[in-house]
Amino acid sequence: MLRAFKFVIPIMLLVGGFGWMKLTKDFQEVPELSRLFIIIGAMIVSGIISYFLFPKNEDER
Repeated sequence: MLRAFKFVIPIMLLVGGFGWMKLTKDFQEVPELSRLFIIIGAMIVSGIISYFLFPKNEDER
């Protein structure tokens, strides 16, 4: 559970923030609700990838 707060949540927030900035700046013709769904999907995918990417026990190293 600690791994989720240490790696996964911050990565998801970073992806959401950068995604929102990029979509708002460069793709204004996309409806706001669609942009929100795209960003939520990107946050979920990045969270799943980062959960499996980072090691479970760092203390064993």
